[in-house]
Amino acid sequence: MLLCGVDVGTSSIKVSVVDAANQQLIYSTSYPEIENEISASEPGFAEQDPEHWWTCVKQAILKANSSKTYHAKDIVSIGISYQMHGLVVIDKEYQVLRPSIIWCDSRSIEIGSEAYAGIGKSYCENNLLNSPGNFTASKLAWVKIKQPEIYEKIHLAMLPGDFIAGRLTNVFTTTNSALSEGIFWDFKANDLSSPLMDYFGFDSSMIPDVQPVFSNHGIIAVNVAKELGLNNQVQVTYKAGDQPNNAFSLGVLEPGEIATTAGTSGVVYGVSDSLTFDQMNRVNSFAHVTHTKDSTRIGVLMCINGTGILNRWVRQNIASDLSYNQMNNLASQSPIGSRGLVCLPFGNGAERIFQNRNIGASFDNLDFNQHSKADLIRAAQEGIAFSMAYGIEMLNATGIYANKLKAGYANMYLSDVFTSSLVNASNVAVDLLESDGSFGAALGSGFGLGYYHSAKEAVSKIKRISTCEPKFELLSKTLDAYSNWKESITQKL
Repeated sequence: MLLCGVDVGTSSIKVSVVDAANQQLIYSTSYPEIENEISASEPGFAEQDPEHWWTCVKQAILKANSSKTYHAKDIVSIGISYQMHGLVVIDKEYQVLRPSIIWCDSRSIEIGSEAYAGIGKSYCENNLLNSPGNFTASKLAWVKIKQPEIYEKIHLAMLPGDFIAGRLTNVFTTTNSALSEGIFWDFKANDLSSPLMDYFGFDSSMIPDVQPVFSNHGIIAVNVAKELGLNNQVQVTYKAGDQPNNAFSLGVLEPGEIATTAGTSGVVYGVSDSLTFDQMNRVNSFAHVTHTKDSTRIGVLMCINGTGILNRWVRQNIASDLSYNQMNNLASQSPIGSRGLVCLPFGNGAERIFQNRNIGASFDNLDFNQHSKADLIRAAQEGIAFSMAYGIEMLNATGIYANKLKAGYANMYLSDVFTSSLVNASNVAVDLLESDGSFGAALGSGFGLGYYHSAKEAVSKIKRISTCEPKFELLSKTLDAYSNWKESITQKL
């Protein structure tokens, strides 16, 4: 019995096939080979084509099947992880009406700010656990205001994972976790938020049916099963935003446990057993994958938009002759603090930790006679690490205290400079695990199918690769560099 996980990322689609019995990865691949682009027709805009995601999903599954390392007909379920907060709108024929306004798009910030006041600060904090900000509901309101001719044609509005599941099954559903990340969900009413829907003038009929995260979201369509070489009884049994799914993938299920990722964006994600929110709206609170009406599990999420995307920008524009591994090695040749060079990694839209302000990215203190390519690369990686340490400090305001982090050994965590900088700046160790989003999505589908009896059982065999501990001999220099970095932030705010 095989489980398939699909991770709909910003840069690419990743697919993993897992043996359900021993929870071991059989094969993993991604598509396309070149990272997907983000369309930005205006400053602050960020869009991608949902149909392109669907094409990439199919190609990634076919690519995995072509490896001949397993029998495709043995796959029984599919789980989906997806980039959070995006908006996909379709008409009655299930055709996409416009490109998806994705997570790092900033166009609806003013709309969300006005809604925060209009709906009421107290209600937003206590029932939605967030300001509407520039999340999915505000993006839908932007379409209503700016593109009324498109809005009038909307049959269903959904998150990216809901769309991909719908393309697989021809059935469109959503979850409380998805609606909470879109700021549609009233936690106290345990239902769609009537005050928010009324404020924006949304018809509740445009929201797909709400089902549990771990449940049957539909059986694969016959034509899709044939195209992909799959059994026509395959079920989609799990879907979750990439950060709740990443936490699940790392076994972060209970209060006090903390996950972290550093892909296109950087996240630190803790679990709370109360309806936790940040009164300063710098970190976000959403329904974790294990949240139910009777068992409160809130994922408290600190996000930095400009992490891996900064590393990619450095490679494309400064180190195009190097691989990522070569960049990591070169960065290690520069001393801690990058010879005084400071990088602020905030060039991917408005940042929640700055209350939805866009302060931009920069290299400060650049000296043409002193700084080299190695210093630029190290400064970028330190800037990413320091921004995440800065966010960890903000989690304290919500009662989430980091004693140890868990991360998949991938993306920025493949860099010793990045990992060491984060660990020593925050003075918190990190366990590096053999897991990623598509792997976790596959395991989630096993629980949704009923093969595993609990979420904990589904992730019980994840392997720890290593632990990076703070090092006394590096703490002082790292903290000095972190202090210089924070001083640059202060000058920007």
